[in-house]
Amino acid sequence: MATGEAAAAAASPPELASFLAIGLDQRTAENALANRKVTANLTAVIAEAGVSGCDKSMGNLLYTVATKYPANALIKSPAQLDAALSFLSTLGPDPLDTAKFEETCGVGVVVSTEEIQSTVTDILKENMEAIVEQRYHINVGSLCGQVRKWYPWGDAKFIKEEIDKRLTEILGPKTEADNVKPVKKKKEKPAKVEEKKTAVAAPAPPSEEELNPYSIFPQPEENLKVHTEIFFSDGNIWRAHNRKDILEKHLKATGGKVMTRFPPEPNGYLHIGHAKAMFIDFGLAKERNGHCYLRFDDTNPEAEKKEYIDHIQEIVQWMGWEPYKVTYTSDYFQELYELAVCLIKKGLAYVDHQTPEEIKEYREKQMNSPWRDRPIEESLKLFEDMRHGLVAEGKATLRMKQDMQNDNKNMADLIAYRIKFTPHPHAGDKWFIYPSYDYAHCLVDSLENITHSLCTLEFDIRRPSYYWLLVALDQYQPYVWEYSRLNISNNVMSKRKLNKLVTEKWVDGWDDPRLLTLAGLQRRGVSSTAINSFIRGMGITRSDNSLIRVERLEYHIREELNKVAPRAMVVITNLDYGTIIDLDAKKWPDAPGDDASAYYKVPFSRTVYIEQSDFRVKDSKDYYGLAPGKTVLLRYAFPIKCTEVIYGDNSDNIVEIRTEYDPSKATKPKGVLHWVAEPSPGVNPLKVEIRLFEKLFLSENPVELEDWLGDLNPRSKEVIKGAYAVPSLATAALGDKFQFERLGYFAVDSDSTAEELVFNRTVTLRDSYGKAGPK
Repeated sequence: MATGEAAAAAASPPELASFLAIGLDQRTAENALANRKVTANLTAVIAEAGVSGCDKSMGNLLYTVATKYPANALIKSPAQLDAALSFLSTLGPDPLDTAKFEETCGVGVVVSTEEIQSTVTDILKENMEAIVEQRYHINVGSLCGQVRKWYPWGDAKFIKEEIDKRLTEILGPKTEADNVKPVKKKKEKPAKVEEKKTAVAAPAPPSEEELNPYSIFPQPEENLKVHTEIFFSDGNIWRAHNRKDILEKHLKATGGKVMTRFPPEPNGYLHIGHAKAMFIDFGLAKERNGHCYLRFDDTNPEAEKKEYIDHIQEIVQWMGWEPYKVTYTSDYFQELYELAVCLIKKGLAYVDHQTPEEIKEYREKQMNSPWRDRPIEESLKLFEDMRHGLVAEGKATLRMKQDMQNDNKNMADLIAYRIKFTPHPHAGDKWFIYPSYDYAHCLVDSLENITHSLCTLEFDIRRPSYYWLLVALDQYQPYVWEYSRLNISNNVMSKRKLNKLVTEKWVDGWDDPRLLTLAGLQRRGVSSTAINSFIRGMGITRSDNSLIRVERLEYHIREELNKVAPRAMVVITNLDYGTIIDLDAKKWPDAPGDDASAYYKVPFSRTVYIEQSDFRVKDSKDYYGLAPGKTVLLRYAFPIKCTEVIYGDNSDNIVEIRTEYDPSKATKPKGVLHWVAEPSPGVNPLKVEIRLFEKLFLSENPVELEDWLGDLNPRSKEVIKGAYAVPSLATAALGDKFQFERLGYFAVDSDSTAEELVFNRTVTLRDSYGKAGPK
């Protein structure tokens, strides 16, 4: 009697054993059996190769041949197929000249490995100067293209492998510098010539880019040039650019105006990096008298909330930008669906049943899905079923048929649509399938006639897939340009990390003043003009992704507040001592003497409060505070001299300092103190709550740490209740900002009530960064 295992083996189809014998794993072999066409092709290829068993690398090669090329085809490479289609497209009504057709398509042409190796040697010699200079940053695709000019029907994969091997022989192992992404070289500044000390060097005139940072962008009518070259693993090259007729249609629709878009995902609050994106997107449109859309990239209904949509619109307005129109990617769901159908009909998309784990594995192995070559009509029917909710969630996706063997993983048959039985916050419950970012983003850019699609540098590697889809569907192509991300020290900027900080309550919400969310900066008292000034000072050019010190941001905040924030006196700790009157104090350092509105009233009574740190029992030469027998000046008031110290239970507990004041102001002490007095005898000064903030993280770049949450600064927030303030602050309202003497710039917080005002410190007065000016 057979065992269960023997019975199962006996029930398996004979093809399964054949597929396992060539080194395919169980899952790949079973997936191949699920598709009749793949089964037939793979069986035929194994028979043609004459193998009954082989190693895994050979088996993967046989699998690739079976799934990528039709069995027994005379034209076996995409390059030959392109030549064939091009030939047939010019045929017209004339009969087919078979001999000419075969010659044009390279039918029967055999290119030996020796011929390729010899040509590779010649091409590398011709480019040796560039190879030595650029090393592994040399454009390998261009070298491959030069070889293929001699042998268009040669094995493109072998050509690239041969070039890679020879480069390694020439250059040796990669160094650390070879692994660093090259940055665009800046023009060298002419060496400074030292002049005599008596001569005054004239400042260099600002460059065009400094005067107008948007001057680097082309005009819409110039969008005929090649955007990028898309290199395929078979040696084929697409040169993405607009045809003249497509560009003319676009210019007619836009009136030749610049059209940009700011496309945030409504899955969280915006941070200061988005402020840079707004400055570029809205700023370019404004500078060129064009338009900028606020487009919500809402392709993932599970993560999106109306709260985020409302916040983004409010913040865009607060930052000083006015959208041309507010649109949503979901506004175009129908058009995107119809274009997906068109892509399937062109044979450039297919319905796939692989799991996410299988897709990841096949991408790593650069292997085609067993469903890649399913009949077009079958994919059309399945995609329609997906559209109507007839296919279970997770059981199918629509994938673009790009290039699974491409070195750029963003060309490895990206997913265009996935099934989600989740109502959409904007589109409702109409759809059971939702487009991916990789599919929708470029198409909506095209549908909205965007002239300049501007994004951060990490999207650079997505250029080929962006333009692949537009070329495949014969759509208008926007001009794409990438700029460096904005990373600021002692902070995290990723939405995933920010969301973790908020949801796990490491901070007090998305608008916590310690975060660099725009809502947090706004609550802390930072103005949108200071943020935009900071961003403009950095420039918007395509440069390296460097870390900007937070002190640079604080410099711009401080520069503005020093001009607009009126001064007030606040004492945080109290010590009692006496005297009485009503005085004028300046709101600003340079307040004119004849302008009454530039002053506010300060009561000076018998009991005055000073900072605890402004008194010492033992004086010293480098100390400018108060001490026994010493005289200091109370700002805007009188000189006072300490005559007696009253102690409590011990010598460390000072409860009162008695002084005499000089009403004639004859003495001129060096030390100047801020203070707050009782508004009338026995009545305490105005009590307020003060919140002091330090850097949120201890390390400059916490994202580099495995335990980044362990780097949180335990002293990033200090709350001081019962601080004393002058009476004039009692009428302060949300949005009001002040300079508190010697303590910093403060803003009224949203937690303020009628009973107690709350002030957030925006930034300290001390500015170590700004001494040399912004860099």
